Amino acid sequence: MASSGSDRSSGDADAISRAVAEACKAQEWSKGIRLLNKLPDTITSPRLLCNRAWCYSKLELHKHVIKDCDKALELNPSTLEAYLYKGQALAALNRTQEACQVWEQGCNAAQGLSTELPLVVELHMLAMQAQSSGLLMHTATDVAQPPITTIKSSSRGMTTTVVSSAKKNKGTFFSPLNLDSDVIEHIEGGPRNKQLNHHGLQSLTLDIRLSKGIGQVNRGNYEEAISIFNMLLEENPRSCDALLGRGTAYAFLRKLESAITDFSKAIEVDPTVGEAWKRRGQARAAIGATTKALEDLTKAMELEPGSADLLHERGIVYYKLKDFGAAVNDLQECVVLDPKNKFAYNYLGLSLTSSGNYTEGIVAHRKAVELDTSYKEGWTHLAQSYKELADSDKAIECLQKAVALDGKYVQAYRLWGILLHGLGDHKNSVNKLSKGLEFDLANLECLYMRASCYHALGEFSDAIKDYDLVLRMVINSAENRTLQHLSFYQREIALYTASKLASPFNRFDIDEDLDPIFKEAWCKRLLPTPSFKHQPSLNVMPKGGQLRQQDSALTRTKKMLLEAADEIGRLIQYNCPGFLRNIRQHRMAGLAALEIAQKVLYTWQAMHENPQELEDLKDSSPKSLRRSKRKSSNGRSGNRGGPQCSNKVGHPSNCRCQEDDDSMKGPIVSTWRDVFSIAVKWRQVSEPCDSVVWVDMLSEKEFKAGFGSHTPMVLGQAKVVRYHPNAERALQIVKDLIKVRHFVNDAANEVIDLSDPNKLVAVDATKSCFDLYKVIGTTFWVNTECMSTAKEGKILDGTRLTLQKTAAKGLEFSIRTPGTPDRWAEYDIEMTSAWEAVCDAYCNGAFGSTDVKELEPVRNGILRLCFYWYNFMPLARGTAVVGYITLLGLFLAANMKVTANIPENFQVDWEAILSPHLNMFTGAVQPWLYPSVLMEMSWQTLPDVSATFGTTGAVISALSSYDM
Repeated sequence: MASSGSDRSSGDADAISRAVAEACKAQEWSKGIRLLNKLPDTITSPRLLCNRAWCYSKLELHKHVIKDCDKALELNPSTLEAYLYKGQALAALNRTQEACQVWEQGCNAAQGLSTELPLVVELHMLAMQAQSSGLLMHTATDVAQPPITTIKSSSRGMTTTVVSSAKKNKGTFFSPLNLDSDVIEHIEGGPRNKQLNHHGLQSLTLDIRLSKGIGQVNRGNYEEAISIFNMLLEENPRSCDALLGRGTAYAFLRKLESAITDFSKAIEVDPTVGEAWKRRGQARAAIGATTKALEDLTKAMELEPGSADLLHERGIVYYKLKDFGAAVNDLQECVVLDPKNKFAYNYLGLSLTSSGNYTEGIVAHRKAVELDTSYKEGWTHLAQSYKELADSDKAIECLQKAVALDGKYVQAYRLWGILLHGLGDHKNSVNKLSKGLEFDLANLECLYMRASCYHALGEFSDAIKDYDLVLRMVINSAENRTLQHLSFYQREIALYTASKLASPFNRFDIDEDLDPIFKEAWCKRLLPTPSFKHQPSLNVMPKGGQLRQQDSALTRTKKMLLEAADEIGRLIQYNCPGFLRNIRQHRMAGLAALEIAQKVLYTWQAMHENPQELEDLKDSSPKSLRRSKRKSSNGRSGNRGGPQCSNKVGHPSNCRCQEDDDSMKGPIVSTWRDVFSIAVKWRQVSEPCDSVVWVDMLSEKEFKAGFGSHTPMVLGQAKVVRYHPNAERALQIVKDLIKVRHFVNDAANEVIDLSDPNKLVAVDATKSCFDLYKVIGTTFWVNTECMSTAKEGKILDGTRLTLQKTAAKGLEFSIRTPGTPDRWAEYDIEMTSAWEAVCDAYCNGAFGSTDVKELEPVRNGILRLCFYWYNFMPLARGTAVVGYITLLGLFLAANMKVTANIPENFQVDWEAILSPHLNMFTGAVQPWLYPSVLMEMSWQTLPDVSATFGTTGAVISALSSYDM
């Protein structure tokens, strides 16, 4: 009669148990561990877990001892052996205070267990010995988390509680454990056998040497460990344990290819050893072979299901692959199994925040630092999360903790410097970045950011030095190559700016003066080409490109203007996650708004006094569509740095507000572009590392190709913190447009027919951009609509809502606004009409008025102008802030002072972009904007901005002269 499945299972377990006993009698500890792993009851039996812990202890795998004992105690808190072995493992790791606490807990747990008297006595003696010997004074801290690329100790096998060479293992604190102890009876299930045959003695010798090799790895003596393993492998080239041990030692020496070779050989010897798959996965991850690493770790998971260590390791690989959803799943499961794993919580926090779930990510990071308040990496990553949410106070609090723990921790200083840069505090940013560079002179990001800060502050000599250092570095990553490319472009712009310090600010004109191809490459962050002509060096400039004292001096007149500007500029702040309060940008916005107000009022006065001015404005409007070539003899092209570029009639370098030597008699701003260009110029100089340029001032080829702005809401699997709040509304717009049009366009601009009713139903049923992509099946885009007011019934192209596939199971859902000549021409007509309407409303109906009703057409006209500006999006970046600065300036020019902060979670530019009709936009803005307006003319007594800050140097000094 055939035996049942349960009988066979029971027989297999008995056979394995006997094999375990034989292995332990022969002191073949690693074999015993592997056999215990095969017993299905091991993970649920406190006794079997203790047996495995005991085997681990013989190989000095102390971390595994602790984990098995914790599991045993979770199953049965009265398992005294678990207290014993766990305490011994902690003591071996120099965590003697914790060891003592564990032994005392064991004593308490043993109350009433008279049958366990020998163990109770041993626990008590160990606790007393630890206290009396003063070992509690030598409590060691946990090993700091290694970088992602480091092989970490975990799971079963050769590598254990790894101590770096800086923290040598000072010996174990184990009480005698041998085959005569009570524990062996649990394994044998019968009488003890003390006799060892010849094979047993050989195995004993092998395991002793194996244990010595592991001990050397634990102590950081990797070369000595390799020597031991080499001898073992000479005797037995197919020793899986020796291959694992040597491979691990190689990994710690960063000889990762050698490590991978050893781990691969171990897999060939025994493909059922999960540790070999895991180690190879770790090593492959360290060299960047993340896909193969993922395959190895997944195989290891099949062999060792439910392993917290493997979930941790695979979660890290998923994180590196930017598969944040999978990373979160693994790491959440890991912390359930191993709730004291601070590293797992840290990576869980990183994965959550990278996917845009910042609140949950912060909870995970908080848990990591609660588990270990001395965890500097945890505090720094928590600071990063707060920074992304624009909670600068909490971010700085965390960074202060990190540097208090380690005054030489470069990553904390790097992040602190970046945070201060984002707050507009460039001076203190330089201090933090310099502190980081004291300890890591080759930190490229610190150098690049410090160069950027020096550049913005007008300290060009220091900026050029740092840019040059970055350019001379050997780069080993795509991200760093991008920073190196940017350093080239920004170095040239720094030299250009330095050459303009003593010149009138209206002569600072990167749109006109710089090579269009150079600007395109800068915007796209491309590899610089040798064809770019370099700007003159600092040593040929007056004063070596330094700011003049008269530009830096803060006079009473300047202070008066700066106070007014700071009050106005604060109003541009978006009260949304991700938008830091940048005081430098606030000051820039206030000064730009005041200059707009002053020049526009002067223009309106001229128009009011001479109505023909307004008629001339209307007659000249078509000129803004024509393109003309500037001759090389034009004196303004001296800083071009490359081929001649085309210029547009209507560009500020041709308009009368520029005060050219032979053409300017007053600050008249005759076109919409003249007005917005004032804010553009201020935005360009306030943060010179942002590529704020007019799209139509790029080359003819790029302009015709439709180069424009690009803003993602979803990037890969990440919800972009600033813009994702608009994604749900944008998705609904896409679905509504498909429902009406029955088509979309693919990446090649070909039409994808969606007229099939079933397809339309499927589109309507989608709940996310991922669902919608599955229905369409490929990258696609739709144009939003923007209804014209200049030509009744005309529909302008708004923006392109684009959904495209990316790597790592992700998508990009974004707005892309192409700046093509045809689109530019249509919006130029719209902007001209709106600007004329504003001028006409003020000059012919409300000039000098403070009556709200009389000014109603003016403020409605300003909102109309800004609505089309936002939809036009004519800058490579910076359109949003330039638009709102201009709104503030135009309101002020009409004696209407805006006092309202922008409401929480409201983004003015996105409201315009996602509104097809002007009245939808004004209906959203008017309720909070109009009630805040005060009729005020006192601003007209302020000094003239252009005269007070007349030179480029004076403007740079003004933007840098604040106190935090």
